[in-house]
Amino acid sequence: AVQLVESGGGSVQAGGSLRLSCVASWHTYVHYCMAWFRQVPGQRREGVVVFDDYAYNRTADFVEDRFTVSQDKRKRTVYLQMNGLKPEDTAMYYCAADFREEGPCPLDTLDARLQRGEFFYNWGQGTQVTVSS
Repeated sequence: AVQLVESGGGSVQAGGSLRLSCVASWHTYVHYCMAWFRQVPGQRREGVVVFDDYAYNRTADFVEDRFTVSQDKRKRTVYLQMNGLKPEDTAMYYCAADFREEGPCPLDTLDARLQRGEFFYNWGQGTQVTVSS
């Protein structure tokens, strides 16, 4: 089974930075579509960014160019660099993946993936991010 393991969360003050990592175990898939989501207890899960191995991506409006995704395919690791953190960014952050043989994220699915988490079949356990004012 595919495993996703997030790390890098922590507590920072407003304006600070964190870099989240997600290590994925896959052996035979050629392509992938991955995403970062976040959720506060009692609230709806929010998509942060969807991206694929072709580097196409779709980002939530609240990111405002503060967050950047990068990938190290050799290490099977994706990163979410978060700068300019705000208290409202406090949440559990999850990595999600859809490993694909047929190609990267179909472009017409990006909105559904980002807004509703559709088509992601593998999820990590999350890493907590807490931003204090």
